[in-house]
Amino acid sequence: MGGLSIWHLLILLAIVLLVFGPSRLGDLGKSLGEAIRGFKKGMNEEPEIDVTNSTRREQIREGEQGQASASKQSEKDKA
Repeated sequence: MGGLSIWHLLILLAIVLLVFGPSRLGDLGKSLGEAIRGFKKGMNEEPEIDVTNSTRREQIREGEQGQASASKQSEKDKA
């Protein structure tokens, strides 16, 4: 009584077929397969390594901080 029988699965398949239609059902299966394949590939790959050198990273951070302080200053000037 707790599990799904073959009849439950057939009824579910019929409802999905009515909702999505036969043409979109194939596209939906293809997209789902590609998503699963991409997920598995991402799980098996090594993480990407940041190749930005440390001085460039510091320059980027300083630029972001400079922009933040400049925007705060312009807000004070408006007030």
